[in-house]
Amino acid sequence: MGPCGGRDGANPHNRLRILQSIAHLALLVREYDEAIAYFTRSLGFDLVEDTDLGGGKRWVRVAPPGSDGAALLLARATTPEQVAQVGDQSGGRVFLFLHTHDFWRDYRAMLARGVDFEEEPRREEYGTVVVFRDLYGNRWDMVQRAAREGR
Repeated sequence: MGPCGGRDGANPHNRLRILQSIAHLALLVREYDEAIAYFTRSLGFDLVEDTDLGGGKRWVRVAPPGSDGAALLLARATTPEQVAQVGDQSGGRVFLFLHTHDFWRDYRAMLARGVDFEEEPRREEYGTVVVFRDLYGNRWDMVQRAAREGR
């Protein structure tokens, strides 16, 4: 799969189309409320769901406004192994990709809200991109895809 989400090559199993999608991606967090505050205030995400499951556990989902893709499931780390992975679920690689249709609007808004950008925005063949870190240190790419002819 390329950086813009396009698939390289055809899958022979696609002849019999079974509709599937990734609904949630679990992101380890220290505490629910600090994570909700960051994602809704700093990144401008919507709080999609916050359900108390009892015993201190909650089902908390956040997503970019208007998104019809996967949501982040904010999962409070409860074991020493999970706590050790908060902010490093991908071993330091860019792990999450936020696509936007208005890069400069979103970049300026996030910059004004104190988001930690690692670099200046840059143009790549696939679009405009910048790397940022969330409050735990997870690395994200924010990307506006380049326009392609015929699409």
